[in-house]
Amino acid sequence: MPASALTPVPHDDPALRRALIVVLDGVGCGAAPDTDAYGDTGSDTIGNIARAVGGLTLPNLQQLGLGNATDVLGVPPIDHPRGGYGVMLPRSSGKDSTTGHWEIAGLHLEKPFPTYPHGFPSEVIDAFVAATGRPVIANCVASGTEVITRFAEEQQRTGAWIVYTSADSVFQVAAHEEWVPLEELYRACETARRMLVAPHDASRVIARPFVGTPGQWKRTANRRDYSIQPPGITLLDVLESAGVPRDGVGKVDDLFAGRGIRSRHTADNVEGLEAILQWLNTAPRGFCFANLVDFDQQFGHRNDVPGFQGALEAFDRALPSLLAALREDDLLFITADHGNDPTTPSTDHARERVPVLVAGARVRAGSLGTRDTFSDLGATVADWFGQAWRGQGTSFLPTLLHA
Repeated sequence: MPASALTPVPHDDPALRRALIVVLDGVGCGAAPDTDAYGDTGSDTIGNIARAVGGLTLPNLQQLGLGNATDVLGVPPIDHPRGGYGVMLPRSSGKDSTTGHWEIAGLHLEKPFPTYPHGFPSEVIDAFVAATGRPVIANCVASGTEVITRFAEEQQRTGAWIVYTSADSVFQVAAHEEWVPLEELYRACETARRMLVAPHDASRVIARPFVGTPGQWKRTANRRDYSIQPPGITLLDVLESAGVPRDGVGKVDDLFAGRGIRSRHTADNVEGLEAILQWLNTAPRGFCFANLVDFDQQFGHRNDVPGFQGALEAFDRALPSLLAALREDDLLFITADHGNDPTTPSTDHARERVPVLVAGARVRAGSLGTRDTFSDLGATVADWFGQAWRGQGTSFLPTLLHA
């Protein structure tokens, strides 16, 4: 059903409003106050990509104020943006997707999740082997494509799990779909999630299925993430208690351990954008939390600058269809959860500030400034739905809306 056919919602009833957060996974926009402490000096994901390619073509994001919020070659500031624009600073400890999404939803971490630069300790691996009945190979820090190339044939010979990690707090298990049934891989990851408690409470366990033959390995879209439970109240809990419907697109429900939200899992950004548009065209009310992961997963971690550029410009081309589907009382927020600068030697996440752009018929165009925490976004959404909760943030709704 087209958006125009939906019954207009009176904006004096917050319970009947809609809001949508679209997280461009890994699309940071420059240094945060503590970037150097994380070893990410010089990271500026969108800014460095723009400089590397001689300028980005993002006319629709430009109209929402992207160039007014941050320096992007090819996207200069304009005199009359159509949206609210600003940047948000990370305050939680860490720079992974779980930490970033939790902070958006109002929850800060006082200490980062544990990481394993030398692989997991023997007590963790031994317990996993005993619980799953398969041996483990690899147990190293590696990219997903690299570890498959190195260990896939050994997995075929031995039936062992390929276990690996990264600079982030992740316990990743790779298995060929023809050698290990998907359901067995998922059960093993669920087992690992139950096992990984403090001090080895890794942020996420990730199932990484793949297919193919030597020289032609390919990861599939059947990835699943198993996050640790949020240790406090989030925006999703608050909206659930208030009876506000909550829908996810992408891995968002995995990042919150399924608490307060269910997601439509998508294979790529194209399918994710289709799901977002379907929600806009059909949902009568409520909140949608969407993650578009290709920027990070396909291009940031692989230091693929042209691929990242293409994904950004493809999102920009899709943006008018999302804007056209907005109703009078909708708010669309576009942001990110961390950086993943493909122009740096690192293939991992970067501690960066993130853009925040807001569109909607009731939005007063102009600067939202530099927000002290990602949690200001969650506080603003709560405010939009008439909730008193603000989590660790401060609502910018009064600044955002026309009087």
